[in-house]
Amino acid sequence: ASADKSNDVLEVTLQHIYSDETYDLGEDPGLIKDGVEDHLQKYLAEQIERIGEGATLVRREYPTAIGPVDIMAIDGSGKHVAIEIKRNGGIDGVEQLTRYCELLNRDPLLAPVRGIFAAQTITPQARVLAQDRGFDCLILDYDEMKGAEDDSPRLF
Repeated sequence: ASADKSNDVLEVTLQHIYSDETYDLGEDPGLIKDGVEDHLQKYLAEQIERIGEGATLVRREYPTAIGPVDIMAIDGSGKHVAIEIKRNGGIDGVEQLTRYCELLNRDPLLAPVRGIFAAQTITPQARVLAQDRGFDCLILDYDEMKGAEDDSPRLF
């Protein structure tokens, strides 16, 4: 096996075969990954009040000339909010949100547009940059959002 992005090669040598059997396991259901960015986007859109009381959803994948904003909403005070969602929030996600907000704020029908950087985890550097640019940071608890039961002991 070889890696696509490097010259690394993994070579496996079989010294001896003790048994060679085949078992029919039925149709391959494929790998289904839980908790991807699309799931976070879907749940946040359904629970848009997580960004603040009185918030309403405008739409998911709000189109712009430079790509779609994950979620466009209107907050409780009537201002537009662009939300960029990542599983693991880094500086690149903050830069992406910055580009969207700069573009959207040129539209007098939308301006002023504020930004929210939402992720399951946000690096300290990304949090500092986001706050420096006037964006709010929102930590998304995927299990809580999808309604999964948490087995850890709780006081309440």
